[in-house]
Amino acid sequence: MNYETEHLAGTLRIAREARGLSQRELSVTSGVPQGHISKIENGAVDLRVSSLVALARALDLEPMLVPHKSVPAVQSMASSAPASALQEGKAARRALRELVRLQNAIHNLPTDFFPEGELEWFQRHVRGLSYFRPSLLEVRTIRDANRAIKAFGHSTHDPNAIRQSLLRLRDLRNALAHGRIASDETESVRPAYSLDEDDHG
Repeated sequence: MNYETEHLAGTLRIAREARGLSQRELSVTSGVPQGHISKIENGAVDLRVSSLVALARALDLEPMLVPHKSVPAVQSMASSAPASALQEGKAARRALRELVRLQNAIHNLPTDFFPEGELEWFQRHVRGLSYFRPSLLEVRTIRDANRAIKAFGHSTHDPNAIRQSLLRLRDLRNALAHGRIASDETESVRPAYSLDEDDHG
């Protein structure tokens, strides 16, 4: 690995650690296998552009080519980023961890209480959230779904609460896909618009 690539890999590692993310958590949201992330950070493989873009965006970074004479100005702006960037990183970390927890929880739900194909439908919509920047995800909405699944295992096994929570996550995904949510400041907002996809039958 040459110096330039090593510098990029180091920057990605620092950004991941600054957000308190494990390699596994970063793998979930970036789509890059955990083993490959480990090799990149350890300099065992060359960093491909596709992996760079996927990892950078999952860490709320934007890779771009900057004219050489503009590098000092860009570095100056980056170093003087407002303190709110740290808070955004914390919010992103919370959202990502809740999303990973939710994906695992859905995977472990018993199939006996759900119509055929419904759990796969849930998984597909939750997985769709991982394609968006973590800082845009609504922590409260994801956490509510996790709580509904946890309560499911300690109650009469009524799946309706899970369905309602996951429908709100579908709303969130649709809102993000159509630009209706611009930041994680809207964490407590519940979307109340028409859905863009047909309900699961």
